[in-house]
Amino acid sequence: MTEDLRIGVNVGYWQRDADDQTDTVLAAERLGYDAVFTAEAYGSDAFTPLTWYAARTSRIKLGTAVAQISARTPAATAMHALTLDALSGGRMLLGLGASGPQVVEGWYGVPFPKPLARTREYVDIVRRVWRREEPVTSAGPHYPLPLPGGTGLGKPLKSIVHPLRPEIPVYLGAEGPKNIALAAEIAQGWLPLFVDPRRIDALFGDSLAHRPDGFDIAATVTTIVTDDLAGALEIAKIPLAFYIGGMGAKDRNFHLDLIGRLGYAEEAERVQELFLDGRRAEAVKAVPDELADAISLLGPLGRISERLALWRDSPVTTLLFAGVRDEPTLRALRDLVRG
Repeated sequence: MTEDLRIGVNVGYWQRDADDQTDTVLAAERLGYDAVFTAEAYGSDAFTPLTWYAARTSRIKLGTAVAQISARTPAATAMHALTLDALSGGRMLLGLGASGPQVVEGWYGVPFPKPLARTREYVDIVRRVWRREEPVTSAGPHYPLPLPGGTGLGKPLKSIVHPLRPEIPVYLGAEGPKNIALAAEIAQGWLPLFVDPRRIDALFGDSLAHRPDGFDIAATVTTIVTDDLAGALEIAKIPLAFYIGGMGAKDRNFHLDLIGRLGYAEEAERVQELFLDGRRAEAVKAVPDELADAISLLGPLGRISERLALWRDSPVTTLLFAGVRDEPTLRALRDLVRG
């Protein structure tokens, strides 16, 4: 049970045809929100908009939810993070994720072997860069440094920049029990997506059993404040249908697997079938209302206040509101959480 939930906003992917969300981020900072998180898939990157918001704020923490490890070498990610951390006065939270083979091999053009082992090795190198204790080397096998072969001229190097902080908090985006256990072992936080607060202990209690003190479970939660609950459910089902149907291959989709663990395996397979068949409106309608409601905060403020009790009774320590942009709603949600 979490007595003092922290709150943040997840502004998601930057979209060219969407309004700049600087006003949302500034409002969140004024209202005492803890953090703002950005995302990336196969369009905009997570670091550029985060830097844009960093330049306009002074206190709010700055997180990636998540930066994809296959998009950059560990050294490149370490450089991004240490630079933004220094420019923002030590506000960076580095959220990392392995993504899936469809994006990794189809978009980044690199293999997708052993995501757990790659993540562990990746995080180790990133931290070696920040600590700057010695020239960075790694035995691999996924990210060997210096690179074997090649010209034979590669040499171990240390960052020419002294990081502001040698230990920037690392979060992992994870959906499977083994990946969540890895987050509890090597990271400072877990970034769950599509999580039912009533099921976290039952599904992932063993994975989280040995998490250290202060471990942050920062859950992104679609939040729609409205008197039209039916309309809110329809909106909340849109990203679910997209992730179940389109963010993964037919026979290997980690989001579909997660929804199955939540008890909706047959329904998820039907959503995927409709989505892949091009019947996207039907796919959205096929998402169960109960599922969309369980993982979201929807409806009038009174109903949301009641459902916040489910999150307080869960291991979640930070709520990242997604879909909220205006200051009055951000203020109302803050007041509900803080009582």
